[in-house]
Amino acid sequence: MGIFDRLSPITTNPLDDMSDRFDELVQLMAKLRAPDGCPWDRKQTHESLKPYLLEETYEVLDTIDRQETGKLREELGDLLLQILFHAQIGAEAGTFTIEEVMRQLAEKLVRRHPHIFGKMEGGDSLNADQVYLKWEQIKRDERKQAGGAESALDGVPQTLPALLRAFQLQARASRVGFDWPHTREGTEQVMDKIEEEVREVRQAMTSSTGETQRRIEAEFGDLLFALVNLARFLKVNPEDALRGATNRFVERFQQMEAEAARSGRTLDSMSLAELDALWESAKQKRSTGLSCEA
Repeated sequence: MGIFDRLSPITTNPLDDMSDRFDELVQLMAKLRAPDGCPWDRKQTHESLKPYLLEETYEVLDTIDRQETGKLREELGDLLLQILFHAQIGAEAGTFTIEEVMRQLAEKLVRRHPHIFGKMEGGDSLNADQVYLKWEQIKRDERKQAGGAESALDGVPQTLPALLRAFQLQARASRVGFDWPHTREGTEQVMDKIEEEVREVRQAMTSSTGETQRRIEAEFGDLLFALVNLARFLKVNPEDALRGATNRFVERFQQMEAEAARSGRTLDSMSLAELDALWESAKQKRSTGLSCEA
């Protein structure tokens, strides 16, 4: 009998059922970390689990991109396992427990939603953007009370993917007025900045100094940063946009490989003109809905 088989599928209160299942998961994790538990699980630390936490997070993102609901349920479970793993390690070290994690989260949700749980005047008329600004203000106030730094850029992790970190930092700078106007003219100014950065990349490429490669890298970084700014003005998440473009490239390239195989050839045996024709065919199939993945 499995560990969940003892739970009745029908209860008088669904919350009781969820609580029981969560408790059993916590107990499972404790068993795996016990002296007579799994040797691999027992040797893990917060540090050693970092790659797995990141991997599971990206697998969740991948299933969301693919709109695979059943797979998403599974991947969310794997991500939850990582949270339980860290909480169990914390409990063993006497630093924190899963109960404390949940209590702190609940308190934070209540504290940062005064328009829902408090008596905030006019709270019921706030729109989503106003709620977000209020959330950020409360976070800044919390950092001040904790004695932390008061920079407008605080709170953006350095470990975020570079595009997403640039996006978040630019958004925070914008909230204190360091930004182009969010108008058509402002967007054009951002486009002009991108063209300026492209010119500077070209200039760096023609440089003959000993620092040429370093300068190219710096100018290319400035170009990427400017493109992220444009994404923000267009209300596009640059990380999602690039991930989507990469996924489309993979799909089209694999269609090229499949088409070449049907003719008994491989891509590396084809001319550039033939490869271009296959690429355009793959693009056309996707745009007309004929690809295996919409």
